[in-house]
Amino acid sequence: MMLDKERGRVLIAKRVAKELKDGDVVNLGIGLPTEVANYIPEGIEVTFQSENGFIGLGPAPKEGEEDKDLVNAGGKYSSILPGGACFDSSMSFTIIRGGHVDATVLGALQVDEKGNLANWMIPGKMVPGMGGAMDLVVGAKKVIVAMEHTAKGSHKILKECTLPLTAANQVDLIVTDMAVIEVTKDGLLLKEIAPETTLEEVKEATGAELIIDSNLKTMEV
Repeated sequence: MMLDKERGRVLIAKRVAKELKDGDVVNLGIGLPTEVANYIPEGIEVTFQSENGFIGLGPAPKEGEEDKDLVNAGGKYSSILPGGACFDSSMSFTIIRGGHVDATVLGALQVDEKGNLANWMIPGKMVPGMGGAMDLVVGAKKVIVAMEHTAKGSHKILKECTLPLTAANQVDLIVTDMAVIEVTKDGLLLKEIAPETTLEEVKEATGAELIIDSNLKTMEV
């Protein structure tokens, strides 16, 4: 069975955090991906870059300690850690486009078996715009999608995306509340399934064929 929404979000964030390595520069997309910063393993130092113009992104400030001039790319109050630096958008995207971001973690509306990503527009609906996603998924060395496995019962992992693409063939790993799936040249490799979830449930919730890892594991966080 699927985990409840809050447990699922925590599971996703904790599992993504395990993918990050000591010394990485990481960009976190708005929404669920920002929660990854709360679960970095002990002994691992990760530097978070915020595309709106600073590096050294820290945790959300305590109530009453917010600085109205310091927000993350999603407009939420943030903090900046010692050694952090602020800069303009030109420098921010030079860092991104120049290949200096080791990993980006972002949400998705759809991902398909070729590693195509759609995460910025639903036809007929008002959306805030694509933001820096198109630059990030091409510029970052590793692209991790962190999202709920389905949307109101509809498949989000597909054989082929039906929404306008953000980028083609760029996704490396998909982490959901049901599974961990690696995008390979042969297709989608199911490596882990969530606790209290069965293989059949994952297959049913996925709109593409899955290659089952011979060493299929339960997600550990």
